Amino acid sequence: MSTTKSFHLPDLGEGLPDATVVEWFVKEGDVVKLDAPLVSMETAKAVVEVPSPFSGKVVRLHGKAGDVIDTGAALVDIELDPKLPQRAEAEATGHHHAPKAAAQKTAPASGAGAAAPDDEGRVIASDEGGEIRGRDPSRRSDAGTVVGAMESSDHVVSEQAFAVGGVKAVPAVRALARKLGVDLLRVAPSGAGGVVTLQDVKSAAAAGTAKMGSSPLPPGEVGARSATGEGRGTIQRSPSIAPSSVANTPPSPGGRRESERTALSVSGQPMRTSPPGTAEAFGQPNQVKGVRRNMARVMADAHAKVVPTTICDDADIHAWVPGNDITVRLIRALVTACKAVPALNAWFDGENLTRTLHPHVDVGIAVDTEDGLFVPALRNADVLDAAGVRTAVNRIREQVQNRSIPPEELKGYTISLSNFGVFAGRYATPIVVPPCVAIVAAGKLRHDVVAVMGAIQTHRVIPLSLTFDHRACTGGEAARFLKAILDDLALSR
Repeated sequence: MSTTKSFHLPDLGEGLPDATVVEWFVKEGDVVKLDAPLVSMETAKAVVEVPSPFSGKVVRLHGKAGDVIDTGAALVDIELDPKLPQRAEAEATGHHHAPKAAAQKTAPASGAGAAAPDDEGRVIASDEGGEIRGRDPSRRSDAGTVVGAMESSDHVVSEQAFAVGGVKAVPAVRALARKLGVDLLRVAPSGAGGVVTLQDVKSAAAAGTAKMGSSPLPPGEVGARSATGEGRGTIQRSPSIAPSSVANTPPSPGGRRESERTALSVSGQPMRTSPPGTAEAFGQPNQVKGVRRNMARVMADAHAKVVPTTICDDADIHAWVPGNDITVRLIRALVTACKAVPALNAWFDGENLTRTLHPHVDVGIAVDTEDGLFVPALRNADVLDAAGVRTAVNRIREQVQNRSIPPEELKGYTISLSNFGVFAGRYATPIVVPPCVAIVAAGKLRHDVVAVMGAIQTHRVIPLSLTFDHRACTGGEAARFLKAILDDLALSR
């Protein structure tokens, strides 16, 4: 008698209550193998490919592309196939399969959102491999909620390599390729079974033969390598789903079959993450999803908790010499003000009435995208020089554009900066997002007429708006903070 298992959407590691289906890699009736890519889900911070926890036939998909699935809700039903590989005790794979109601009744474990146990002396990972020193087995805690399988053991277990976008590689290799800007489709695999290894990626990066965004491969070489590594000139998708479903896939409007699908456009940029056919229709309600959905929650929460007050002024930059970078100067002035008035470089807990003053300055940089607002953190801005600040700003903006920024880099900043003036507008009432207590917004640079020693002159000025949480800061502290910014921006360089 066959057994059907329901796989519930796990917490994708970002503490969000739901995720949006971007694309199913299987359809009802297909056969999916253990750890093969099952579905691509979009959260407010990333697009995550969820692997299958079982091997068997897909009986039912609980949602189509564009649907919002709650964390803990049923995602897919799979009829287990005893002839295919199955994970021992498949229920204990590290996923939380139970619906929310059941999960909330379980005892708390040291998983996501809980304090980590003492791991002193434990080596987590190494690009070059090496010994992993574990804790005493008697102290082992719950594996927590993860995407994919996690087995509790004191032995080193190799990561499962699977084909995504046609390339067979373990997640660590894919992460290294993103870091080095290497296109895995262009890397010749040397591992067993056609697997791309860490050394393959490093060699390709050193040789510069597989740069992301370079010209497209010849028609005979576009797509994925075979799972065996043979015939590198031929391209085919790894058999993570039934061969018949791949063979019968009709060509896309662009002329390529599913087996030739790649995650990159011809220009080398990641494809849009929105599922096909989900363009918003005018004149009727459309469900808010992904980044905008999270933005709506965050803004509503901030509006309910913060007591905002905004003060404005103009920064006179008439003394600037050529070569000044506006963004870099704004960040430098913000750092200077944080040192002069630490009360605004702080976190405030309204429930417990506690305030945390930070000795460092991590600036949240507001980045506008078509998908919604991102606020990545520029870490340790107080110790970076001008070149370091510019490099960091370019990096985080590129990561946001490519949707490759780590989730942990979208939180933990101590103060925020919005440079909306690159588009239009003078002054604003920017939103303070707890636990931060202040945000500075810069409007559009303009020329203004000013009186100097009884004469009239034209100076360049930058309009500034400072919103602060009046629960945590006084009006005097905010005014002194803004003056420190104005004084630093008035310097010639």
